[in-house]
Amino acid sequence: MYTNCGYLNHSLVDFMDKTRPLVVGSCGTYHLFTRPRLPTYRPKGRIDFQILYIASGKGYFFIDGKEEEVTAGHMVLYKPRELQRYVYYGKDQTEVYWVHFTGRDVKKILREHNIPLNQQIFYTGNSPKFHSLFRQMILELQSVRPHYEELLALLLRELLIRISRRLADGKKQNVRIQEEMEEATRYFNRSYNQNISIEDYAVSKHMSACWFIRNFKQYHNITPMQYILNLRIANAENLLITTSCNVTEIAAIVGYENPLYFSRLFKKHTGMSPSEYRKAGG
Repeated sequence: MYTNCGYLNHSLVDFMDKTRPLVVGSCGTYHLFTRPRLPTYRPKGRIDFQILYIASGKGYFFIDGKEEEVTAGHMVLYKPRELQRYVYYGKDQTEVYWVHFTGRDVKKILREHNIPLNQQIFYTGNSPKFHSLFRQMILELQSVRPHYEELLALLLRELLIRISRRLADGKKQNVRIQEEMEEATRYFNRSYNQNISIEDYAVSKHMSACWFIRNFKQYHNITPMQYILNLRIANAENLLITTSCNVTEIAAIVGYENPLYFSRLFKKHTGMSPSEYRKAGG
């Protein structure tokens, strides 16, 4: 296991400091290779704040009595006196950075940077700049050069600013994805009985087909083609019950030129043939 840590005044004891706006108490990194596991359990937490950054691999954090798998690109925030229980495993090759900090304005500073105090786990993505800032803080704590405490506070503020930007970008991205998926859903609802090419639709919206399919599935829990199939079957079921159209006509209405192929799909989806479904009354 590789480890590199620095502590203010070379003290491993956590502390609270209300004399300054922001104080970095310690900073470090772990990278597991052969060590089977590295657990942490602090039932009463610490008296300072802590941010952990999963740079690679994953960690397992117990939040509100449940184990959460936290993957690379996520950060975890612990507030003072908050139970801390988490573990890393060597098989995951986990690399993690952490910083402990205190000060009279910590909550105000976190709010100013839109870092959620009521949310312990948040996604920031993986950035080389995060790695660099953590390493700089470790070096400053170890080298104890003139004005290093002031520089540590500035480095932590830069880290918080970069986290804030990532969170804001993530919200914008989530809104854009939601809008894209809702537009696609409206299009499929209108055009489900046409010959739809998912690849052509994605290209027409300047998206890659893989990106679109992945995000549509996350949004609806099914793929675009499964969504279209569900629409076709649902409308066929309605037509079988509410109209006197024959199977060939219904197949054409919902988008199938071959009524035999439609009948096979219908039975696979509902467990009954179209005629059996009509006779059973749905």
